[in-house]
Amino acid sequence: MLIVFVRALVLYTIVVVTMRIMGKRQIGQLQPFELVIAVLIAELASIPMSDTDIPLINGIVSILTLLISQVALSYITLKSNRARGIICGSPSILIENGKIVEKELRRLRYNINDLIEQLRLKDYANIADVEYAILETDGELSVIPKSSKRPVVTEDLHIAAEYEGLPLSLIIDGRVMDKNLHVLCKDREWLAEQLRSAGFSNFKEILFASLDSGGNLFVQKKKGG
Repeated sequence: MLIVFVRALVLYTIVVVTMRIMGKRQIGQLQPFELVIAVLIAELASIPMSDTDIPLINGIVSILTLLISQVALSYITLKSNRARGIICGSPSILIENGKIVEKELRRLRYNINDLIEQLRLKDYANIADVEYAILETDGELSVIPKSSKRPVVTEDLHIAAEYEGLPLSLIIDGRVMDKNLHVLCKDREWLAEQLRSAGFSNFKEILFASLDSGGNLFVQKKKGG
């Protein structure tokens, strides 16, 4: 039993490290060759994990081989557009100038119902509102609306919008984020003073606190805190 536990722990660690090295993309964002490698890694890890007669090193070597293959292919696609087209494919235009490209739909075996469904998921219920719809290599549908149907932005209204940076977390579940305070050139004394001004006396009673680029402090107290 102990052997099975150790083998499972070792393989789990190797798979997690391998997937971490492969990148941060979600399953739906993987290229076909990346998805195949992810599935094979899971399969290769499960076999020696459940069958103690198979040497553990066999599974480890197989996983590392796939990792090296994935890194190599990723590097090749990064450096060569031609190789990327062969390995990953190329985007396909399904709607062009407001018209459905029937030939491309037939080639991809992508029916109109699927196209309409994906457009609805992108908040475009009417095909007449779409100028271009492009099926990306990862299966995601990119939609470019007609100019008359796109959302209004501040530039259209000739309004100069203020800069909005990324708010920084200062306290998470009672723990002070000293690294973020350092980025802001602040310290705990400053934070404590701000909290006292807001009616809080202890870091531990704060569920979440953040500071935005405008200097506005958001604080939420723990329930029962």
